[in-house]
Amino acid sequence: MKSDIEIARSIELTKIKQVARDYDIPVEEIHNYGRYIAKVPETLIDEEKVKQSNLILVTAITPTKAGIGKTTVSIGLALGLTKIGKKAICALREPSLGPCFGMKGGAAGGGYAQVLPMDKINLHFTGDFHAITSAHNMIAALLDNYMYQNQDNGFALKEVLWNRVLDVNDRGLRYIITGLGGKTNGITRESGFDITPASEIMAILCLAKDEDDLRRRIENILLGFTIDNKPFTVKDLGVAGAITVLLKDAIAPNLVQTTEHTAAFVHGGPFANIAHGCSSLTSIKMALKHAPYVVTEAGFGADLGAEKFLDITVQEGNLDVSLIVLNVTIRSLKHHGGVKKENLPNLDLDSLKQGLSNLECHISNLKQYTSNLLVVLNKFNTDYEEEINLVKSFVQSKNLEFVVNNSYLEGSNGSIDFAKKVVTLCHKEKIKRLYDVNASIPTKIEHLAKNIYHAKHVKYTKKALDEIKLLESLNLDKMPICVAKTPMSISDNKELLGYPKDYQINVTDIKISNGAGFIIVYMGNILTMPGLSKNAAYLNMKIDKNKKIEGLF
Repeated sequence: MKSDIEIARSIELTKIKQVARDYDIPVEEIHNYGRYIAKVPETLIDEEKVKQSNLILVTAITPTKAGIGKTTVSIGLALGLTKIGKKAICALREPSLGPCFGMKGGAAGGGYAQVLPMDKINLHFTGDFHAITSAHNMIAALLDNYMYQNQDNGFALKEVLWNRVLDVNDRGLRYIITGLGGKTNGITRESGFDITPASEIMAILCLAKDEDDLRRRIENILLGFTIDNKPFTVKDLGVAGAITVLLKDAIAPNLVQTTEHTAAFVHGGPFANIAHGCSSLTSIKMALKHAPYVVTEAGFGADLGAEKFLDITVQEGNLDVSLIVLNVTIRSLKHHGGVKKENLPNLDLDSLKQGLSNLECHISNLKQYTSNLLVVLNKFNTDYEEEINLVKSFVQSKNLEFVVNNSYLEGSNGSIDFAKKVVTLCHKEKIKRLYDVNASIPTKIEHLAKNIYHAKHVKYTKKALDEIKLLESLNLDKMPICVAKTPMSISDNKELLGYPKDYQINVTDIKISNGAGFIIVYMGNILTMPGLSKNAAYLNMKIDKNKKIEGLF
């Protein structure tokens, strides 16, 4: 079979204006980025039409390094829905350069279920990530300048909360010292870098309703505390207008197309293990305005991505959800049954049975929100019929529908049954938040720890307890929780596979994202600036003699 990038290049793309026309998007309103990409102004969103359409969330079991193909499934479903005569759009996150040049690869789907142009989407795209990076770092620069210019007036921050960001995996920037080299170079202090998908500006852009809401949220960003323990915000700094200017174009969703010319909005890219992990509200609502069926995804497994989508994004956007699709693969289940990566292609029913516990956990979690679930098996060519039948029997024993998706190899033809099943199951439902947002921070944490992560005990570090007291004293504790932890396990320990129960989960730190409107709770050892492996994807990237990019996947 051809590689993803070879398949992408073999597709004759439709000009983006024609894609817009096919979905009744006013051509005169869109802003082209070349022939095949456009931005669509967020002002075109119509809340009444949004309410009339079906929103389908694609989530997954706990991922593995062997891959699970959640984006491929999401795109494949949109292809299948179009194939059976239903107008559909998918709303997906933008890829980060970190994973693209690292081990994970891009985030544009795979095989014959991709969003195109794949190379541009996976690289600089429309510059949204660069705008977010610039806006975030501009705040840092303006804050440093404010402290420098006003130090003789007695102004100082005893604690600065705002790090810089970069859309590159760079472990050397996790902890740094700024202002070295003399007084003219600013105030010497400890700082650090996070990756851009962890930026609060990224979260704000993805949750903002419009430009006014964007500015309001930016103003609310907590930058640090003065020497007399007063919070210091972007509003106090007086630069919200300037930062909004940098994000003026970035807030508009990006319109592209699939391998079969179905419309797709690709916009925003927070990671689900260190942020809230969903595409922008503006892209989801824009899609809902222009199609009766909209497919979106949440990052990593359902414990991280779906929980945040349902408890944060859905609530912020006042969205209804028509169906949750839980994606599973044979290889991931066998991994959770203890099989090593190199042995995953081998038939192993016993390990598969063991690994089904992970699927059971995610089913149990999602049923706390809704009974309207569909389990889809994303098929790989190494799957055995005996294995597929075993998973099917297990799912049916839970009184749930089961279907196989093969869109990676067959495009829309491989997802027809999938799409038909989705149409029969769709019905709009108001999703309630799993916990009372006005409860205390420990109460909310422990509710998630016990009901989503299935821990028996929660242990807090002194640092975390101090942060809780601080947020309570500032009346900043009545916000939803955004958990940051390893995505490779239900627990905070990546080595605990399957369905861990009755263990201790460790809360190591707590931070406020006051502009985004949630509290980040760090569990276990989790890094907000990833590193690179010895043999990462960048080693295979090049431009060939025909000026074509190779090595992207």
